[in-house]
Amino acid sequence: MTIHPSPASSSTALDVVIFGGVGDLSVRKLLPALYMAHLHGNLPAHARIHALGRQTWNRTEFLAFLQDKVPGFIEAKHFRTDTWTSFLERLHFCSVDATHSEDFTTLATSLQPGSDRVYYLATAPSLFVGICAHLQSAGLIDERARVVLEKPLGHDLASARQINHDVGQYFQEQQIFRIDHYLGKETVQNLMVLRFGNSIFEPLWRSPFIKSVQITVAESVGVGSRAGFYDGTGAMRDMIQNHLLQLLCIVAMEPPVSLDPDAVRDEKLKVLRSLRPMAVADVARDTVRGQYTAGASGGEAAKGYLQEENVPPGSTTETFVALKAHINNWRWANVPFFLRTGKRMAARQSEIVIEFADLPFTIFGDSPHKSVNRLMIRLQPEEHIQLQMMAKEPGSGMKLRPVSLNLDLQSAFTERRAEAYERLLIDVIKGRLTHFMRRDELEAAWAWVEPIINGWQQLGEKPKAYTAGSWGPAASSALMAREGSAWLEEA
Repeated sequence: MTIHPSPASSSTALDVVIFGGVGDLSVRKLLPALYMAHLHGNLPAHARIHALGRQTWNRTEFLAFLQDKVPGFIEAKHFRTDTWTSFLERLHFCSVDATHSEDFTTLATSLQPGSDRVYYLATAPSLFVGICAHLQSAGLIDERARVVLEKPLGHDLASARQINHDVGQYFQEQQIFRIDHYLGKETVQNLMVLRFGNSIFEPLWRSPFIKSVQITVAESVGVGSRAGFYDGTGAMRDMIQNHLLQLLCIVAMEPPVSLDPDAVRDEKLKVLRSLRPMAVADVARDTVRGQYTAGASGGEAAKGYLQEENVPPGSTTETFVALKAHINNWRWANVPFFLRTGKRMAARQSEIVIEFADLPFTIFGDSPHKSVNRLMIRLQPEEHIQLQMMAKEPGSGMKLRPVSLNLDLQSAFTERRAEAYERLLIDVIKGRLTHFMRRDELEAAWAWVEPIINGWQQLGEKPKAYTAGSWGPAASSALMAREGSAWLEEA
């Protein structure tokens, strides 16, 4: 089946329907992203946005809610009163209980006849199948419809397969957009260009020229209001299974034959299927679970995880994971991939570090600095790419010092850089699947992650404590040290 795109210049009517349309994700991310798309002319002229919720609001109450909640999540320099007013004209509220089939008849009457439709399911995954069934019963699914599924998609392999199977009864695979906002980040997409649009790295992008790869997604915040959800999820399911494995795939994949969505996703799938499975002994040796305790973050006192509201006493849910992975193929044989994520860490930082192999022999024996070559790709808070090389210090002698060649993407490109959700929502509207997970990708990721989670249960060890505002348990540093490496902030 061919998906019919709806480019911004199209006169075709478009309805964007957000289930959970007045929830946290919609207020903080989706509606601000759609406002930015509207501001810059990237929404079709006949696009309407329908926010769905169980409230019995009239339009005045709905607009008052939007005015109170949404502008605070739009950068002040982009907020324009006249644009905001015209954006509100696109927005409609529909009182819909996702579990009541009769409410979908009301929804049907509010949509534009013959429109392209995007259904964004910003709800708990337990509601996905029921929503799809009710949409089908109300005659609201056709070949041009698309559905966006928010994570988490399952809590293990069996539940992920069940969601895929059940949603697949109503939407074909080409209509399903499994969103991972990390794949919408400009620097992540630039990583594809760095790898496959330049010739200088490809000969070195392999074993034995690369010593190790680090992927860190660190958050300085705690679980906050998400504690109830998070305690049943943990860092492995919340971050490793999706965000970090997707970044690993982009770093490690072979060149696709084209940018066709399936060509790209075929290569990512090969990486996931090449990950070396972990037995219980591997889990004990090559993974570290942590849980933050009271400390300081951002100059203020921070609670420990067990003191957070809605966290059960004695919870053993991990808020930190570090692990060593291996990819069993010729390109990456014997190259360790270190993945790390955690909450209440020393800084908000997402970064990929490619550490190139040590020199086989150095003629600069009296230099106080070890020769280190790294490619550092920073995703947040700022976005930049650095290549660390060795240079001679000024003066007599041949003493070396690390220096960096910097690609500051903010300075190199003066054009506005869209946020991840804005970019991905436009991709959905245009029917572009490249930056969304395919069913077999999702299941392959779960197939690798699940034995690690099961291994932790068999080992029965509690997460290792780390102080809020630190870089995690000391055991994560030891994990790196065994390979002669160190996390970048410790180097």
